[in-house]
Amino acid sequence: MKTLFMRIFLILMTLFLMIQLWIFASLLWWRTHPVERSMFMRIDAIQYPDETLQHKWRSYDQISNQFKHAVVAAEDGKFLHHHGFDFEGMQVALQRNAKADGIVAGGSTISQQLAKNLFLFNQRSFVRKGQEAIATFMMERLWSKQRILEVYMNSVELGANIYGVEAASRHYFHKSSKNLTREQAIFLAALLPNPRYYQEHPQDEKFRSRKRFIAKYIRYSQIPT
Repeated sequence: MKTLFMRIFLILMTLFLMIQLWIFASLLWWRTHPVERSMFMRIDAIQYPDETLQHKWRSYDQISNQFKHAVVAAEDGKFLHHHGFDFEGMQVALQRNAKADGIVAGGSTISQQLAKNLFLFNQRSFVRKGQEAIATFMMERLWSKQRILEVYMNSVELGANIYGVEAASRHYFHKSSKNLTREQAIFLAALLPNPRYYQEHPQDEKFRSRKRFIAKYIRYSQIPT
């Protein structure tokens, strides 16, 4: 029994280390290469094989600054000032969720969300959150803040089978993401918590409230230059 336990333990440890090596190698490669497919995109392609996945990479300077400010205002106001984890934000989210007796707020930073999008899946579990933390730690040390935001904007889901701001800009507004107006940028950023639902329900009060929140704080958000 002891020998069997040790074999299982060694197999699990080997698998764990292989996953970390794969993430580390991927992050190194993506320091200078576009991310053509994230894990979320791959899962989407499997779940909806008959639908065309919309995605087109754009470099940081080809994306409207309005969208950069809108995303930071919406998702991670302290983006430039943390090292991947906003512990104060996590505490506030835990308190709000406890008060509401459910999940009404998340404390994930842009870096954490990106780590999940690139390597993991959307199911809540302690294992996933632990792996997300490891990937976030590596990402923050291998990439600059500008690179993290650049990849995030290019890989985030913004509608059914729509990934990245360029594909979203062309889908919703028939224009390049470089030319997004303030109002259009706010609309796209407001989609992020639940893009598939808000895409079909643009008059939803929560969606309209998010747009008002982003419009209020967009001028204060700080972005990498």
